[in-house]
Amino acid sequence: MRWVLLWFLVLGLEASVHAYPLDGYEYTGIRRLEFYRLAALGEVRGRQLPLGGLLSMQEVRPRGIGLPKDFDFASDPDMAAEIKTMLGAEANRYSIALLDMSDADNPVYAEHNATVKVNVGSVGKMLVGLAVFQRLHDLYPDDVSARERILRNALVVADGFIQRPSHKVVFWHPDTRTMTFRLLQEGDTASLWEYLDWVYSASSNAAAAMVMKHLVLMQHSAHAYPVSQADADDFFESTSRTELGKLFEQAMTGGLVKNGFDPNLIRQGSFFTREGKRRVAGKTSYATPRELLRLVYKLETGQLVDEWSSREMKRLMYMTQKRIRYASHPALNNAAVYFKSGSLYSCVPEEGFVCGKYRGNKRNLLASLALVEAPAKDPQYRYMVVVSSNVLRVNSAVAHQTLAMRIHRMIQRRHQARLK
Repeated sequence: MRWVLLWFLVLGLEASVHAYPLDGYEYTGIRRLEFYRLAALGEVRGRQLPLGGLLSMQEVRPRGIGLPKDFDFASDPDMAAEIKTMLGAEANRYSIALLDMSDADNPVYAEHNATVKVNVGSVGKMLVGLAVFQRLHDLYPDDVSARERILRNALVVADGFIQRPSHKVVFWHPDTRTMTFRLLQEGDTASLWEYLDWVYSASSNAAAAMVMKHLVLMQHSAHAYPVSQADADDFFESTSRTELGKLFEQAMTGGLVKNGFDPNLIRQGSFFTREGKRRVAGKTSYATPRELLRLVYKLETGQLVDEWSSREMKRLMYMTQKRIRYASHPALNNAAVYFKSGSLYSCVPEEGFVCGKYRGNKRNLLASLALVEAPAKDPQYRYMVVVSSNVLRVNSAVAHQTLAMRIHRMIQRRHQARLK
């Protein structure tokens, strides 16, 4: 029998994951939020949220403002040993960085293979958000209202850059009180804030491509942004792929460097769609768990760009609908979870093996980034964790789910005596 090489490549999250607090519609104009708010009230049909997904905008904020700005990421040997033990025989295929902030006076960090640099898939969309908020800050450093106005009023019209879309997004129509759940299509128009929500909540590669395109426009147009659709089209048609790539790199790298990150350790170097890569020159993408944890630490301490930007990025990460992968274990149901995940897997023919999602036998990368506050309303446990793995032939989504439970139970044990 002639074997044919089979490739399965997935970058991103399931489209059923949703973020941002549900009472944020009036502030942001993100229409999806109103649908899920009404669903939570029972006024329209929709999924009921876990207890940890019901926080308000005012309750979702950086909670580590008083923590040291420059944390010493020296690994605690006892906690690191416990992490390695829970990973068992596959420990060498995992990389983990974990910061337990439950006792604010004595935060403890531990890591395992945390300097391993890998492609983290859709976790890289965190860096797209960082670049957007950094660029808005660069243009309007002392005017938050101007940044809010751009996020609400700048219109993004989906075009060829979205090809090929692979994750469905929610469209809520307030006038008819109807919801549709579908792939982005060329011509779909929404605010920059709504597209950012689709990037974080549905992990839509198509939405990410449009946000990246507008990031290039922001970098080029400066205070003239937002520009008309005709001017945007003319600019992209008349500018070479190389020059567009330079503008893209300036915006993405600028967001990292200005926040104290080394692009040699963490970088989103290219678009998330095939057409975006074709139109705009890019580079490789990678990160280490330690650098991603530093990113979340800066966010939680209000240092990622500035306190307002950190708050908004944390809200965009807040899970307010179905939870998946690391975030899906019932042990986290009463926890507020701020989450991003990405996968990249591939298969080759192997007798007796059935390839499937998150279950590659050639490559099976999965990355999970989570900030956990439990219970959500009055957190006793606060920790952030980044996991990347490449365990072949197993369902890595289930493996990360199990790992989430074990880490959560470990955190609880660590504080049992103190909380008593």
